[in-house]
Order: sequence, then C-alpha cells, then structure tokens
Amino acid sequence: MALQDKLDRFKRQQEKCQSTLTSIAASSKPKPAQTQTQTQRFMHADLPASVKPPAPAVKFSSDTDRLQHINSIRKAPAGAQIKRVIDLLYETRLALTPEQINEACYVDINANKTVFDSLRKNLKVSHDGRRFCYKSKHDLKDKSQLLYLVRKFPEGIAVIDLKDSYPTVMEDLQVCLICQ
Repeated sequence: MALQDKLDRFKRQQEKCQSTLTSIAASSKPKPAQTQTQTQRFMHADLPASVKPPAPAVKFSSDTDRLQHINSIRKAPAGAQIKRVIDLLYETRLALTPEQINEACYVDINANKTVFDSLRKNLKVSHDGRRFCYKSKHDLKDKSQLLYLVRKFPEGIAVIDLKDSYPTVMEDLQVCLICQ
C-alpha cells in the first residue's frame, strides 16, 4: 500500500508542476499591444549584459544515444580504435591532427598512449610529429604515375600493392591494361 501512496503523491507533484509551467507560459506571452522587441527588452532588462538567453534545448534522448556511442568507441579495444582511425585516414586521404581525428571518429589518440604509439609505428600510417595521414605502399597520385610504375616493372606488380594508392586506381589500372 505504501507504494501506491508514493505513486499517488508523485502524480500529484507532476500535475502541480504541469500547472505551474502552464501558468508561467501563459503569463510570459506578450500582450497584443507590445511588440516582440519591447517584450524582450523588458524581460532582459534586469539581466547583466554578460548573461545570454539559453540556447535551444537539445533533445535529451538523441544526445544520450550519441554519448553512449562515443563511450562504446572509447571503451573498445585498442585494435578496434586503430582500425577506425586507419579507415578514416584511408577514406579522407587527408593529414589530420589528433583533435580532428577525435572529432571525426571519436577516438581520442592523445588520451590513449597505446593507440597513439601503434598508429605512429603502423606501416599504413605516416606521422610527421603533428599530423597523421594514410600511407600506401606506392605513392601514386594519378593515372600517369600508375602507368610509369607499371612500365617500370615488366615482370608485373601485385594489384594488392596498388589498390590503396588512390581512390580511382582500379579504374585507371583497367584502362592501362586495355591500352597495352
């Protein structure tokens, strides 16, 4: 029975809070004679200049989901975090700082020494002291460099070594093979 009493008391509190919020909302509506700017000046006249009106509310449930996702990434094994970073570097082909990597894939390299050291020593990652970038086996940028490399090795070259050179390498490789 005590549980039912607590539930009834909780419901009464909720009703009271709802009625209070309704009355506050009704009293804060501007009168038709006042303009919006007059109302805003009146409402913020007693506030110090450094205080800003509150930012629009973030939907709590979606923010919680995002934070849980970030937490699950940061709690993941170091190998999974390293893979996320290497995949990001491979897809973007940009040199990124640890802060940019953290913003993009939620892996905090600065806070995790194991991930930082593993990335620094990884053969597929180049680190210049400040930024990380993807490093392919052959530093090719376009079709002309690919053609030069293919001609340089008349006995052939493994496709797997060329696959990660640049995004359209496979299409260019097929065109080079057709041309020869």
